[in-house]
Amino acid sequence: MRSMRGARVRNERNGGMGHLLAGVRILFGNPVTRRVLRASLRKYRCSVGGKSYERTVLYHALSQLAGEELSCPLLARFASWLIRSTIRVGVWVLRGDIDAAREALKDPAIRRGVTLVFKGLALYGPTVPQKLPSPFLIVWNFTNMCNLRCMHCYQRADRPTPDELSLEEKLRLVDDLDEVGVAAVALSGGEPTIHPHFLRVVRELSSRGIYVAVATNGVRFANIDFLKRTVQAGLRYVEVSLDSARPARHDKFRGVPGAWKRAVKALENAVKLGVNNGMAVTITKMNVDEIDDILDLAESIGVNRVIFFNFIPVGRGRDNSWIDLSPEEREEVLRKLYREHKRRSIEIASTAPQYGRVALELSRGSEVAPTHFYLGEDRIVKALAEFIGGCGAGRIYAAIQPNGDVTPCVFLPIVTGNVRVKRFSEIWSKSPLFKMLRDREQLKGACGDCPYKYICGGCRARAYAYYGDVLAPDPGCILAAKGEGKVEKPLARAVVR
Repeated sequence: MRSMRGARVRNERNGGMGHLLAGVRILFGNPVTRRVLRASLRKYRCSVGGKSYERTVLYHALSQLAGEELSCPLLARFASWLIRSTIRVGVWVLRGDIDAAREALKDPAIRRGVTLVFKGLALYGPTVPQKLPSPFLIVWNFTNMCNLRCMHCYQRADRPTPDELSLEEKLRLVDDLDEVGVAAVALSGGEPTIHPHFLRVVRELSSRGIYVAVATNGVRFANIDFLKRTVQAGLRYVEVSLDSARPARHDKFRGVPGAWKRAVKALENAVKLGVNNGMAVTITKMNVDEIDDILDLAESIGVNRVIFFNFIPVGRGRDNSWIDLSPEEREEVLRKLYREHKRRSIEIASTAPQYGRVALELSRGSEVAPTHFYLGEDRIVKALAEFIGGCGAGRIYAAIQPNGDVTPCVFLPIVTGNVRVKRFSEIWSKSPLFKMLRDREQLKGACGDCPYKYICGGCRARAYAYYGDVLAPDPGCILAAKGEGKVEKPLARAVVR
């Protein structure tokens, strides 16, 4: 979910991509035009710049709309023209900016993401939220080895497990993710940058047009030469965890002296090299009093954005659940983040799905944060809020563990399959759990009754961590807390199913 945020935010704000997606949703929302769209899913081999590759007609059409000169078979050329013409009509009807959309589509990762939306419409029709044939984003916990000992770690990371994927298996997985059309992969861990396969896999993912991101503690990227090598291999986004503006507090939270200094240096290096970057802050009782100081630090470094992550009591975090915010504290944090977003030039985001509801309330309906990262007044983006918004676990993203286990989210430890046994596409399309998470009508309690369930839906990982039920109300939401006032919320034992 995190790696494409920067690129998509910039492109949606110029009025291009929002209009394109909304126009396509309108024009391909009936059975007749959906047949045309389904026909465009047939694959053809086309060539550009002396290199040939096999993709769907749909992807080739988007490439040509972006200005690429492709050499394709006659039938593919006609189908591509038909798709491009329909897209232009859709953008024109909504008075969008086709040039802005065309500019955005020059990015192969954006083309992959738009193709997924088209495929979802072709296969399932318009749904709320929209069903997709594969996720936009995979968060790949690359390894369990780590050079820090963070008290909130969802993996209990310290050393590699004996069953981690081999390099051959990793490369096979890259091919599988490419085949199903995944737009972005965020390498996480543990600490992915210390694994010997890291650079090779970054290079392999990038060579396929997949947007490559890394979530890191920053220790290795404090060395600018190593960061430069990683960017040259194809890294496009680096997100460094920094949980306090105070070195001693961050180092205590992360378990190793000097961690703060290296994290700050890594962000400074990312800014210096011009690579898209973000500061990731896990908001807890330990740092809720220093949001202003953290944002001031981010601005002084010059980072692109700050993302405030929900604390979720899984992994090592189960042993430290006392640091979790109360619903009242979380509500105030989200309201403060909205106000700071309006006041400051830096991008400010939250992974708490309630942020969409808070933005709507505080802006009196004029702004929305439909996917936890975009905040703006574009009427088309607001129209898409229920289309793409809310908790994305098992819906627009999924997680892959070091041993190949697939889960809905890195914070939701329910195994739905393993890529050693089944192809990822089969796990994604057939898992009963994934199907359940895509149906907001099944939500229970306050979340099921909430008028904001299509732009929020509550955090399913928090529901599972506290109640042992992915459909339960999110205990971190002020609305759910009011509705469930007298219900005990003991931490559920995380059982792998």
